[in-house]
Amino acid sequence: MIETSYQSQKRTRSEFERQLHRLEQDSLRMGALVENSFLLAHAALFERDLQAATRIDAQDKQVDRIYRQIELDCISLIALQSPVARDLRLLSALMQLIRDIERIGDYAENLGEIAIKLFPYPPSPYLDELQVMSNRCRAMLAMSLEALSNLDYEIGLQIKAKDDAVDYDYKHIYDLLASQRSYGEPMEPVMLMVLAIHHLERMADHATNVGLRVAYIVTGKLG
Repeated sequence: MIETSYQSQKRTRSEFERQLHRLEQDSLRMGALVENSFLLAHAALFERDLQAATRIDAQDKQVDRIYRQIELDCISLIALQSPVARDLRLLSALMQLIRDIERIGDYAENLGEIAIKLFPYPPSPYLDELQVMSNRCRAMLAMSLEALSNLDYEIGLQIKAKDDAVDYDYKHIYDLLASQRSYGEPMEPVMLMVLAIHHLERMADHATNVGLRVAYIVTGKLG
């Protein structure tokens, strides 16, 4: 039986949609690994679980591998399949948001390293404030992955409003650390805490970006 032009186009389209679905699933798998890395970093910082911190590196390498493969697959689909406008929007936004997710994983790994360096010192008096900030960031990451999983633009847009609270946490904790007096005490713990709030603030920014990119995929509107 000779395949008609319509049947050929339909088969090509079906294969394209299958590959798109796989890319979406790979992105979510990557996001789940990053979310777990964040949980490990959180445990390292606030439960002083150094074993958790040592597990992040292997996961981050896995995240990097998935990230590179998704990026290559997106480029291949764009080059070979001539996607229509909505598909092109999905692929271009996907390439950007997986970069945001990958960066969150990098910051989680940095937080694990900070936890290891902080371990020999007494707990910071501002650890509770840092934990509040970390919990907000974890919630934002979870929301961004939910938005991606369901292509829910409303959830994606809601994340941006939550970033204000993290920005407040950053300024508040920074001011506390800047006013801390440590006569004769090592400065390293203070510097590490400053680094920790910087990493968390950046994680929140990237989670916000993921939400906005999901909204762009669905609506075609930026911001």
